[in-house]
Amino acid sequence: QVQLVQSGGGSVEAGGSLSVSCAVSGYTFSSYFCIGWFRQAPGKEREGFATFYTGRNESSMADSLKGRFAISQDKAKNTVNLQMDKLIPGDSAMYYCALERLGCPRVVRVRDFDYWGQGTQVTVSS
Repeated sequence: QVQLVQSGGGSVEAGGSLSVSCAVSGYTFSSYFCIGWFRQAPGKEREGFATFYTGRNESSMADSLKGRFAISQDKAKNTVNLQMDKLIPGDSAMYYCALERLGCPRVVRVRDFDYWGQGTQVTVSS
């Protein structure tokens, strides 16, 4: 049974950093799968902004977040980590990781991902 359990997040002032980890069980990192990252602000749709393909250690990031957000994996812990630096209030949202078994889609859409983490709140104050 595949499960994604998120940890991290929290509250920080603008300019600060936070990270969110996505621990995957039911899949080993010797298997190839895609982790997508999404965020949803109040009153807005959930939007995908990044992917990480475990088998090739490849990531993609929305252009608007490059230079501030980065993704890495910890194979020993079966986790994929989202590092967020230089946070701004506009980054405040619920953050989700999700797993797609067949590889990373070119467009990060909610409907393409099969399994979801429970969500982690990130709040950035001005």
